[in-house]
Parts: sequence; structure tokens; C-alpha cells
Amino acid sequence: MSSKNIALIVGATGLSGSYTGRLLKNNGWEVVTVSRSDVDLDWSDRHIAADLTNAAASKAALAAAGDATHVFFCIWSREVDEAENVRVNSMMVQNLFDGLEGAPIKHAALVTGLKHYLGSFDDYAQVAPYTPFLESSPRLPGLNFYYSQEDVLFEQAKKRGFTWSVHRPHTLIGLVIGNAMNMAVTLAVYASICKHTGRPFVYPGSPEQYNAVTDVTDARILAKQLLWAATTPEAADTPFNIVNGDVFRWTWLWARIAEYFDLEVAEYPGQPTPLEGQMTDAAKVWSEIVAKHGLQDIPVDRLASWWHSDADLGRDIQCFTDMTNSRALGFTEYQQTPHSFFDVFDALRAQKIIPA
Repeated sequence: MSSKNIALIVGATGLSGSYTGRLLKNNGWEVVTVSRSDVDLDWSDRHIAADLTNAAASKAALAAAGDATHVFFCIWSREVDEAENVRVNSMMVQNLFDGLEGAPIKHAALVTGLKHYLGSFDDYAQVAPYTPFLESSPRLPGLNFYYSQEDVLFEQAKKRGFTWSVHRPHTLIGLVIGNAMNMAVTLAVYASICKHTGRPFVYPGSPEQYNAVTDVTDARILAKQLLWAATTPEAADTPFNIVNGDVFRWTWLWARIAEYFDLEVAEYPGQPTPLEGQMTDAAKVWSEIVAKHGLQDIPVDRLASWWHSDADLGRDIQCFTDMTNSRALGFTEYQQTPHSFFDVFDALRAQKIIPA
């Protein structure tokens, strides 16, 4: 049997999957990627187009990944309610492992998030959680698709004898075009529109989030933790929170972002002014910006996820995270949060996606 590490990245076009795949490739791994569509990824050794909601089709497609030694599951599907979220998302994990029935899997990692502590979309933040969020906290009552995904992972690991890890990032910061949960790109587009139109650069979220302590997760530090957990025996069978390692208040960070874009910070109105409501004319304005600055002609709704940034910035409870499990085992990576945003902004400018 080959001793080479062969990673199967499920959700290779998203933030967590793409950053993890690149990091593994740069560390000498063979990288096999999975997504719904047939895409060309320059860092992928083999790509598999598979719809994991279709058991028969995915099993046939995953025959091409029968040599995978490590699995990184980095996708989820938003459905009409939490019962359907549970059904579909746990089924996708099950169909994946059924399709890898004979694979020599040593370790499987699952990326979830802070809804583990805050509750599902249907019951979001109904009970104010203890902060910082602790990896030792019990599950909340009620349906939660993260828990259902974990249960499939735990069952498969026990049945087949591989180790597992679960990774719970906060808001992910990185650069992937078309990602539905991309705050850094969303805020870059918002700032660019404010600069073009002269609109006030106003923080759009809740007073609680504007003033509270919070944190975020750079996609690069999540990728580093995924690699670390997959190659550190002491990290086996453990859940891990993962954030940058610093904390901040949006009152402070908003001013840093404004300064980057040479904007004035607008006076905070004292209540949310959601981006989804502010940006009803964004498509028209963005077309003007693209033409004026000779940018890549990418529709604004592929760049900005107004609704998701509104959800994160509009919370009325404090959200920040403790990383005891990985810190105690020697994971010491750190990322300065302003540069998580600035590095994305720099890349967007360099690629002529936003104005310089």
C-alpha cells in the first residue's frame, strides 16, 4: 500500500475546500477534488463531478477516489427548513462514505460552524449561549444539521476504524468568487459602491454586534488547522473551534476598513440598516463601476452576499470563540484580523474585480 497522503476535498470550489486543497497540494499531498460541476482547478490532481444527493450517481463517480487516505468534507446545502436540512446534509455525508466503501481512509474531517452553539436557522439564537463558545458545551435541544452530519461521521469512523475531527469556524474570510457566504468580498463591493455614489459608509448591523467583542476565521487558518489535525495523532477524535486568535469590536474594525477604501465612517444610526435593503440598485451601480474602471465583468450578485453578511452583522448577541482543544495540543497559528480583510481587498484590486 502506498504511503502517500491522498486527500479528497468535498466542496472544492468553496472557501474552506479551496484553501485547504491548495495548502495540502503545497505540502506534497495528492489532491482529489469533488464538486457538483465539472470545473478546472489548477491545484487539483483529479476532479470528480458528483451530486452527493444522488446515492447511485455519487457512488459511481466516487469510484475514481477509491485510493483516498484522508477526507475533508467542506460543504452543506441550504434547504427549506431544518428538518430538510438535516435529511439532505446527513444524506450527503452518508452517500460520500458509501461511495468510498473500499477506500483506505485514515482520517476524515468535517467543517461545520458556530450554529453548533447558536442553533439552527429555524431556532437561531433562541437561547443566549455562554461566551466564549466552548468545545465542551453540550448540544442544544432540537434539530440541527451539524449534529446530524457529525453523527454520520462518528458512526462511519467507529465502523471503519479511521479517526475524525470536526472544525467549527466563525465567519469565514477569504476570496472565492460566487461563494454565498463571503463577507470580505461583500464589504469590498459595498465600500466601492459607497465611494462611487457618495453614499455614507454606515455599519449596517445591530448595535450589539457593533459594540460587542467578536472574532472571525481566516480561510487560511482553517486550512492550517485541518492539515494539523489530519497529521497529529494526539488530535484524533476531537472537535475544534477555529478563529484567528484575536478579538475585536466592529466599532474599531469598521474604521480600519473605511480607511483602506479612503472613506469616512458614517455616524452609526443606532439600529440595523441591512445591506439587502440598501443595495436594491446594486446591479445597475456595479455595471457603472465596472465600465468606469475597466473591471472584470462579474455580476454583483456573484460577488456580494448581502443576506449572509446582514445575518452575521445583525446578531443581537455577543459571539466569540475559545480554542482550548487545539491550543492545548500545540496548534499555535495566529492571524491578525484586519489583514484577513486587507489581503482579500488587495487581491480583488490586483485581479481588477474592484476599483484600485
